[in-house]
Amino acid sequence: MKRDSEPLGTSPAAGEVRIERRLPGPVERVWAYLTDSEKRGLWLAPGAMDLRVGGRVEHRFRHSDLSHETTPPAHYAAYKAGHVMHGTITHCDPPRLLSYTWGDEGDDSEVSFELSPLDGGDVKLVVTQRRLRSRAGMANVAAGWHVHLGILLDRLHGRAPRGFWTAHGRMEAEYTERFATAAAGGAST
Repeated sequence: MKRDSEPLGTSPAAGEVRIERRLPGPVERVWAYLTDSEKRGLWLAPGAMDLRVGGRVEHRFRHSDLSHETTPPAHYAAYKAGHVMHGTITHCDPPRLLSYTWGDEGDDSEVSFELSPLDGGDVKLVVTQRRLRSRAGMANVAAGWHVHLGILLDRLHGRAPRGFWTAHGRMEAEYTERFATAAAGGAST
């Protein structure tokens, strides 16, 4: 598959985004990239994670550290120095399922990572984020996961990671159009 051409995510329900990827395994390797701060920092964000239901999650985002692109576009300039996101683990079944809240209490969504082995030693990863409040938020989240998972693919294949900001801007526009079209037609994508 051509780099940057991974399939688009879907919105199987209102306020929900789902993205599936086939990753080089084994499952335990991919689990480590989800849960180990150092490995997670290579594609998403480092931070402490207390792997138990009720445990705290911290993500210290510095998107400019993920690729060669160090300067965000103007509308994301406030995030140039990074930001921190906290959550609470809601499900933990190593190495198959990890779910946690995403964001401030009262205004949080929930993200789930489901892993299952595939033929040839590969792994199916399904990322689902629920309780998103707007189409614009869904497009931003879908674009974020799309690009972060692309960087994870790059890292797992030993390639230099794609440019985060360029890819995110392109994908956010694509998801905005996709979700608007689906809403206008009354169908989910």
